[in-house]
Formats: sequence, C-alpha cells, structure tokens
Amino acid sequence: MQDQVFVFTCEPHQEGRLDKFLVAHFPELSRSQIQGLIRDGFVRVSGKTVQKTGFLVEAGKEVEIRIPPPQPTSLEPEPIPLEVIFENQDLLLVNKPAGMVVHPSAGHDRGTLVHAALAHIPELEGIHGEERPGVVHRLDKDTSGLILLAKNDRAHRWLQDQFRLRRVQKTYLALVDGRPPTPTGRIEAPIGRDPKNRQRMAVVPPEKGREAVSEYFTREVFPSHTLLEVHPLTGRTHQIRVHLAFIGCPVAGDLIYGHKHATVSLNRHFLHAYRLTIQLPGESSPRTFEAPLPSELEQVLQVLRGRTTT
Repeated sequence: MQDQVFVFTCEPHQEGRLDKFLVAHFPELSRSQIQGLIRDGFVRVSGKTVQKTGFLVEAGKEVEIRIPPPQPTSLEPEPIPLEVIFENQDLLLVNKPAGMVVHPSAGHDRGTLVHAALAHIPELEGIHGEERPGVVHRLDKDTSGLILLAKNDRAHRWLQDQFRLRRVQKTYLALVDGRPPTPTGRIEAPIGRDPKNRQRMAVVPPEKGREAVSEYFTREVFPSHTLLEVHPLTGRTHQIRVHLAFIGCPVAGDLIYGHKHATVSLNRHFLHAYRLTIQLPGESSPRTFEAPLPSELEQVLQVLRGRTTT
C-alpha cells in the first residue's frame, strides 16, 4: 500500500496552528497522531516540509499531508474460533470464553483474543498506525462474556469515550458465596493495589486508590449462594470481585479474593459479562447486546436449583 496524499487550502476562518488545522480535516485521527505525522516530516506547507506542530498556517497557504498505511503488526494471527455477537466495519463484539487472555502480555504471548481477532478480521484498518485491533475494555482471564474490539482509530476513540463518559451500561451475572447485607445495594469503595500483595487489588483509603462504584441486585437465592446482577459504574481492575468480597460475599470459585477452596464444582470463577448497552459509532441511539451464560455456569445453577427443591 502507498501513502495517501491530501492537499488543502487554508481559508481565512481556518488560520492557526498546523496541528489544529489538520485535526479539523481528519476527525478520525487523534491530535497526537497528527502531531506525530508533522514531526516525522509527512506535512508540507506551500511546498516546504514543516515539522513544528505549532506552525501558524495563514489563509491561502496550501497544506499537504501524507498518511502512511498501517504497519504490519509483530503479532501472528491465530485461527482460534470466536463467538461473534455483532460485527460491522468499525468493531467486533465477541463472547469471550473463560480461560482466554484478552491482550498479549508477559507469559501470554500466544492464544489471546487479539491473536484470534487478527485472524478473523483480514480487512483490519489498524490502531495507532499498526495493523491490529484496538482493545476498548478488558475482562479478566477467567471472566467470560461480552467484549468490544475496534477495527480503526475512529471507532476506538469513540468507544473509549463512551466508556470514559460512563454512557455504557454493563451488566454482569455473579454467583456469590453467602448473601449480601441487603438484596440490592450500591458499593462505593476506592480500589488500589493491595499494600500486602502487589499482585492483587483491594479496597484502600481514598488517597491511595481510585473511585470505584458498583450496584447489585439479587436475582436468585440459594441456601449457601446468591445469584446477583451487578452493574459496575466505573472500570477498575478486578472491581466486581474486590467489591463483592469487601461486603462479605465473594464470587464463587474466586480463589484470589474468595475462599481458598471453591464452594461449587467449577474450574473458574462465576462471573459473566452478560449484557452491554452502548451507542455505536455513526448511530443515533444505543443498542443492547446479550451473551447467554456459558454451559458450565448454567450447569452450576441447575445443580443449586435441584438442591433447593429437594
């Protein structure tokens, strides 16, 4: 693929900084990306290369910008089956299975959701100049459910803004040990690194953590467990697991924040990203998507229901 070349003439009302001038013409690119192109010599004004992002563009001046194609990623696509809930030219919505890591990291350089998405999306436009999908939000390795991946920068920024501005409604199903203090509730407790174990998160004093808010609703009660619907209003690492453990009802099967031995027959924790309501790029109203409980979680509920009725 060759560089794309665009030429614009500055109108009187467009005079000002070069980076702002170009951002106005390329809303799909972030300001930092535009500034990077300027510094790397991809922009000329009146035929001369300009590498100062704050260069003042005057009316009548011709601005030329070359946008190079996305660079091939160093990651190798892997033909891992994906359960696709929704897909269009901007994004991919997947029902992630438990056990799959979302993003490559230390110790997880193969078999991640990103590797699988690379094989699934041959027409991928790329993120930040690289041919790879953009992770919009995350799920823990052993949490299943809905997760979004962006195919291009414009969609990536749009979706991230929806999460940042708290316009996304996320609904999780969690089976917990015991019962919460009240059938419904709101947990407002800041979360940060556990001072006793930096590999874990914990509820910490406000000055040592970040705001974290979760709401829960009881859906079903069993003798020793409760099925909750949980709405995280913020997106902290391990938020639901930490908050539920904090109020005395840890997620069943959570060997990090819960009991040392699982109270149900399950090789993962019982937490599933069940529903997602979000406004997609280019659309005027939100959509709601759902992913049914995986069979192993549904089976646990059937066993508990059998115990209740006997």
